[in-house]
Amino acid sequence: MAMINVLRSPDFQQSQRLRLNTLIRLRWLAIVGQSLTVLVVAYGLKFPLPVSLCFALIACSAWMNLFLAFRFPAAHRLTPLAAFGILVFDSLQLAGLLYMTGGLTNPFSLLMTVPVVISATSLPLRLTAILGGLVMSAATFLVFIHLPLPWYEGAPLAMPFIYVAGMWMAVLSSIAFTAMYAFRVAAEARLLANALAATELVLQREQHLSALDGLAAAAAHELGTPLATITLVVKEMEKALGNDPKYGEDVKLLRSQSERCREILKRLTSLSSEGEAHLSRLPLTSLVEEVTAPHRDFGISIKLRPGERIGPEPVGRRNPGVIYGLGNLVENAVDFARKSVTVSWSWDEATVTFSIIDDGPGFPAEIIDRIGEPYMSTRQGNEAGGGLGLGLFIAKTLLERSGATLDFRNSSGLGEGAVVQISWPRSVFLNPEVTSASMFDTA
Repeated sequence: MAMINVLRSPDFQQSQRLRLNTLIRLRWLAIVGQSLTVLVVAYGLKFPLPVSLCFALIACSAWMNLFLAFRFPAAHRLTPLAAFGILVFDSLQLAGLLYMTGGLTNPFSLLMTVPVVISATSLPLRLTAILGGLVMSAATFLVFIHLPLPWYEGAPLAMPFIYVAGMWMAVLSSIAFTAMYAFRVAAEARLLANALAATELVLQREQHLSALDGLAAAAAHELGTPLATITLVVKEMEKALGNDPKYGEDVKLLRSQSERCREILKRLTSLSSEGEAHLSRLPLTSLVEEVTAPHRDFGISIKLRPGERIGPEPVGRRNPGVIYGLGNLVENAVDFARKSVTVSWSWDEATVTFSIIDDGPGFPAEIIDRIGEPYMSTRQGNEAGGGLGLGLFIAKTLLERSGATLDFRNSSGLGEGAVVQISWPRSVFLNPEVTSASMFDTA
């Protein structure tokens, strides 16, 4: 249970919520820009402008900022509905300013896209669509109903309707395009962040499992003293009771079991201290056996086929990330295979290579170039074990961290089986400082 609690997934939705301080800062920037624009147009260019009404709307934004700043802490993250409400307020406030300054004939009308873009990067698609529809409706309203564009007195500027229609199309196109683009980019960033977080959790779990031998040694050390005391007391009881018919057999059994416990603790201590250096290193053939053994009882034949071997066998440090990554690829091949999976390995003076070949349907041609992206599943239809492709992304990420390069391809075409080849430069194996997760060096 403790292990489950340690590896519990973080609240991704909470971390992806829009931070209130972000909106407050953006609104202060808008307030400053709007105020300067009104001052320059009214007092610099001397254009007729309802200054008091404009500053009344700007003051509403300032009041909203002050209220939110004093009501919530700076690090507060907004719920989607709360963020949506604030963005609706900003859209209506900007639409009000545009109504008093020429509607869509005002060159600043393109700023109506900003709240929708912010929504697209942080809010659900449904709320973004609603906000986009509201802003488009406001833009359509401003085409027909607005005060005159501020201009020189006595020389009103009459914009042809075709120009206003063009501005309307530009605003609507900008809203649609920028919102879709921002939503897509933000969605991919969120998926990648979630997938990387899942990778870290998997690696943490593997590292915890690798550390169990140290925990066993610590437990053996801690239990040694009380067990020695129990053994001593049992010996004294045995001497005192002698051949007592009532308790003699029980005392002998207690002594034999305490001796057995001491032997078990002795083996645990020996396993960690004397064999630690040996167990921390893994020959390539042992690595092959370790990653394939758990997948032999699923009705699929796993064939081990060593390839060309030049020089001494690489012997590497036990790397939980590499073991998990290779095991995941073997599991994936077993899920795909019809009858058999072939695992081959080879090494020479330049590279160490590990290949996994199955006799399944192979990788679909339309996604073979995107294999390894988060949430890109290679499975089609209703096959058993179908998933989201996150496991393959995690395996690829962990193996690439160790310095490996991965090649996904089909044997000879679709339906002839898939091939996954993992290669490490031998220079990476020989120099552990090249990467913090180097897998091998030479024996």
